[in-house]
Amino acid sequence: MMDFETYLSPFTWRYGTPAMRRLWSEHNKRILWRQLWVALAEVQAEYGLVTIEQTADLRVHMSEINLPRALEIEAEIQHDLMAEVRVFASQCPTGGGIIHLGATSMDIEDNADALRLRHSLDLVLHSIVSLLRTLGLHIEKWADTPLMAFTHLQPAEPSTLGYRLALYGQDLLEDYEALRIQRAAIKGKGFKGAVGTSAAYAELLGVENLSTFEQKLSEKLDLPFYAVASQIYPRKQEYNLVSVLAGLGASLYKFAFDLRLLQSPSIGELSEPFGEKQVGSSAMPFKRNPIRAEKINSLARYLAGLPRLAWDNSAHSLLERTLDDSANRRILLPEAFLATDELLRTANVILSKLSVDETAITRNMSIYGPFAATERVLMALVKSGADRQEMHERIRTNAMQAWDAIKRGEENPLVSLMCQDGEFTEYLPEQEIRVLMDARSHVGDAPRRARQLAKRLLSLN
Repeated sequence: MMDFETYLSPFTWRYGTPAMRRLWSEHNKRILWRQLWVALAEVQAEYGLVTIEQTADLRVHMSEINLPRALEIEAEIQHDLMAEVRVFASQCPTGGGIIHLGATSMDIEDNADALRLRHSLDLVLHSIVSLLRTLGLHIEKWADTPLMAFTHLQPAEPSTLGYRLALYGQDLLEDYEALRIQRAAIKGKGFKGAVGTSAAYAELLGVENLSTFEQKLSEKLDLPFYAVASQIYPRKQEYNLVSVLAGLGASLYKFAFDLRLLQSPSIGELSEPFGEKQVGSSAMPFKRNPIRAEKINSLARYLAGLPRLAWDNSAHSLLERTLDDSANRRILLPEAFLATDELLRTANVILSKLSVDETAITRNMSIYGPFAATERVLMALVKSGADRQEMHERIRTNAMQAWDAIKRGEENPLVSLMCQDGEFTEYLPEQEIRVLMDARSHVGDAPRRARQLAKRLLSLN
């Protein structure tokens, strides 16, 4: 049970999934610390520094986390990792005396963080694959459905719903590929001691054994290590990673922002799911607000600001290490992933139950499509021998007349105006003009390209 009498971060209970919260929990962090201490001892045993009995004792008690006792000790000594060492040691009558032999705190903490970054990326990648597959199904389904495209928030030319969705899919696919690269690139500090020279381990093992010693640990942990590190791994790793997460946030932000525009009644073509008992407004019972899309925009803005903090941590890490990144990293790293987690979770909910109003799409095409179709008529007129500039002006005159009618609330009369204009029928028969003025087929090869992308998205695993 959570204590709602004190401050709780919204990420503690409102945003993110339980799986991501568990990864960044204090309990899981200490489990990872203990796994690293056990791995260190087991490799040291191969060199005769500790006994098999001592390492076995550590492994038996590895999961016995006692946070209340650790926090009591930390309050006294002001060092969270050493507090955990003391608790762990007190639980291990045989092996307690060799925990952390030769290590500095960041040999444990930074390697644990590298493992948490990698595990978190696994959750993010799983979620984004699910999102891309759902999006791929929508792209495939709506590849041929014509709609009005907008530039400058003004009706432009037709596109298709599938092609518009493919724009989001392409961005998100690039984010997915960038995240996979980041996942493969994650490295731990390794076991290099206080300033990265491995001097303490050299005293224990001999310099000639250091390379093999660290390689054994890398293999045991299934974690590559930086070849060069100071007391910490380079904080640029976190800047690069958080920047990629923010890039994913930008892609989801655009999708959500567009959805908010398209859900407004004046367009009304798409909308996010709205529950049967969902309340849109405390004052206006009729409201159907796009709260999920708005949440994506809100959290993505927060995520967008985090790369700057990670940049500072990297750039301000003076000489071999300063501690001025420690406090903010306790917030930065988990919340970067929890925000991303919630963005993807919410986007998956929206797309899994996305509402498409085909009536609104058809209505908007009937209002604005004829304007776009005039380009086709102009090309046909010129090919039939008309003067391009004269025809352009004549089309413009008819279009302005049609806009005036729309402003008065009337149906778009442009098709009739074009078909009845003798300047045009001198070069083209009325029936051909009428066919050309149907903008629904004026979408180029957008359906084909949309399907190609959908095929890629549906093949992800």
